[in-house]
Amino acid sequence: MKKDFEKKYHDVETDHWWFKSRRRYLIDLLKNAPKNSSILDIGCSSGVFLKNLEGLGFSNDNLFGIDISDKAITNAKANGLSNTFVMDAQDITLKEKFDIIVASDCLEHLQDDKKAIQNWKSLLKTGGTMYVFVPAFQSLWSYHDVVNMHFRRYTNPELRKKLLAENLQIIQSGYWNFFLFLPIYSFRKFTSTFQKNKTGESDISIGNRFINKVLLQLLIFENKLLKFARFPFGISTFCVAKKRS
Repeated sequence: MKKDFEKKYHDVETDHWWFKSRRRYLIDLLKNAPKNSSILDIGCSSGVFLKNLEGLGFSNDNLFGIDISDKAITNAKANGLSNTFVMDAQDITLKEKFDIIVASDCLEHLQDDKKAIQNWKSLLKTGGTMYVFVPAFQSLWSYHDVVNMHFRRYTNPELRKKLLAENLQIIQSGYWNFFLFLPIYSFRKFTSTFQKNKTGESDISIGNRFINKVLLQLLIFENKLLKFARFPFGISTFCVAKKRS
């Protein structure tokens, strides 16, 4: 992630509709997990998600995070998260084993995603669960991906295949942010056509507060639908995978 964008990211990660709605979905997935579960957030940034988990009753002592950014970990520690460390997500060297590992928009940043998944699996306890979210569809590639220093985007079958190759059991998978796929796809195609020779920027911005609130409520509604339906496409794709005994 480029330094100028990283500052913008830290400024908006708490309230931006994208991050907030995805955290809400993850929290819904984890809310019934035992409160003494040991949890690792890979790419934890300033620790907003970990603080959400602490607010749900998970023990701070069992909440861990890693991030490649010194600034992110400085922020996380300032937020009271002492078990947060600057580490490469392809080579996490923590001694602990975890009941739950969460990696939201991390795998696409890593050149060797196979090595990363193998590393993450080694950190899971037997029967532990991994939650992986990544950007979907290479056709959505834009300046946003360049600024974020992504290597790739994934389809759901591609992500499933990579996890299954490491003998992880897929227990849930699908696409997320279905409702906004067509508007975002159209916007990115339009800008890529007319800004080929210009410096692009990431999509991340709070912008209009009313629009931010509307989009947040739209995705919260979609989160509820995901309990009953699977969408055929979306801006992101995800898998929930378990480590076999």
